[in-house]
Order: sequence, then C-alpha cells, then structure tokens
Amino acid sequence: MVDAAKTIGALLDRYSLEELPKKSPRHQVERRRALRNLKAVFGDAPLDWIRPQNVYQYVESRKTTRIAAHRAVDALSHVFTKAVEWGLIDRHPFKGEVRLDGEASRTRYVEDWELIEVLALPSKRKQGSVLMMQAYIRIKLLTGLARSDLLRLNPTEAFKGDGIHVTRHKTAGKTGKSTIYEWNDDLRAAVDAAIAVRSTKVEHLLFCTRAGKSYIHPVKETVSGWDSMWQRFMVRIMKETKLAERFTEHDLRAKCASDAETLEHARALLSHVDSRVTDRIYRRKPERVQPGKIGFE
Repeated sequence: MVDAAKTIGALLDRYSLEELPKKSPRHQVERRRALRNLKAVFGDAPLDWIRPQNVYQYVESRKTTRIAAHRAVDALSHVFTKAVEWGLIDRHPFKGEVRLDGEASRTRYVEDWELIEVLALPSKRKQGSVLMMQAYIRIKLLTGLARSDLLRLNPTEAFKGDGIHVTRHKTAGKTGKSTIYEWNDDLRAAVDAAIAVRSTKVEHLLFCTRAGKSYIHPVKETVSGWDSMWQRFMVRIMKETKLAERFTEHDLRAKCASDAETLEHARALLSHVDSRVTDRIYRRKPERVQPGKIGFE
C-alpha cells in the first residue's frame, strides 16, 4: 500500500495549495484544469514512479487535446521542480529528457489591401463596436501591443508628453520593464479616434463597455464580451469585404512585427526580451535575398 503522502496526487494537492495562489487568476484557472487531468491519471502513483516514457504516453493518449496535454506536461514539470525544492525527491524525473513536438506556428500574414478593406467597413452608428474595432486595429498595428495591454490602457497614467508608457501585464511581475511608444501623427490620430467613438466616456480606460467597465474580467481575466464583439466584427468582414480568410489579433501583432524594418525594431515594438521569439513566431514575411554570383564566368 503506497503512503498517500508520497503519491503524485498528494504532491499535486500541495502545489495547488501553496503555489497556485501566487499566480494570476487566469493562470490559476488554466493550471487547476491541468492539475485535475494529471491527478486523474497519475494521482495514485508514488513520487518515484514516473519516467519520461509515462509523460510521452500521457500526451499520446490525449491526441484530440494536444495543446492542453502540452500545457499539462509543463505544469507537471514545474510541480516536480518544486518537489526537488521541497526536499521530497532528489532529482527531477524527466526534466531535459522529454521533447514534445510543438504546435505549428501560424503563418498568416495580413496584407495591406485586406486592412484597407477592413478599415473602410462602414459603421451603422457614430459610436460603438465597428468604429471601436477599427481604432483598436490601428493602434495595434502601430504599437504591436497585446490585447491584454490594450484593453487595460489607462490614458490618465499611460499618455504622457513623449508617448504612451506601457508596462506589459504579462511580465510586470517579472522584469517590470516599460516601453514608450513615441507619439507621431498616426498614433495620435488612432488614439483620438478610439476616444471619440467610445459609447461611454471614462478617463481610466481607452476601451470600455457601454457601462464604462473594463472588458477584462477582474477575477478570471477572461474577455468574453470583447471576444464576442470581435467575432461579430469578423462575420461582417467575411460577408462584406473581399477577404477570403479571417485573421486573429495575434496575426495583427505579427503584421506589426513583420512590417518593422529590422528584427530589433520588431522585438522592441512587441516588448520581447528574446528576439528569437519575435523572429520565429511574429516575423512572417518571406525573407528576400539577392542571388549569389557565378565567379568563374
């Protein structure tokens, strides 16, 4: 009979109790889901039982939800890292020994003519969703800001004389590094448009609901209202423009990075620490090269 205190299930429970409260609300929701799935499979096994092949078998058994399986493996790896820190085991049982095939990066590059069509889509009202989405897209193309940062943008704090000051929400608790997006005519015009088309005038949010609230849920950090509005916007685009394929907000960030003159400029726009991430995921234009020369003719 295995001592319950020495099972993987008990380890997962301790991790949930001690480590998850330190994470963001949205991260907690996602990781708790992963931990439940892991406990259902590995819960009764002793701490020293798991091997790399067991991890591969777990991923293989969840082919229909491969992304979720990969996230669960990430969670399990961190749990065992904490187990080493807590002195429960001597070494991590599979760190550096499991290589999972990553999900293929998106290659969708939004062409200029597509955006011209989207930004020319007529609005049925002087204020509201279509005009707000168009202003939002313009700002995203100019700055490359992520959705969570744009929807949190507080003009009273971020708008200063030299530009828009942003500390990325995703890394605020890690690096705390800020980026200043310097004003130019296009950025000022896009921000002025966003302010002008709001249904409700509030000082602390550039983008807000009709009730003057943030689109980001204060606890879950989900954006269901914004997602619904984006989907309705996409439905109109596909019906009323010549676009043959939808695009996502990440595709717009990728366009911002792809259109930047240099990789370093793209990295700075997206506030990435490592330019390799920028290059691998967000730089989607084909690389142009000059042909070589035949030196002997």
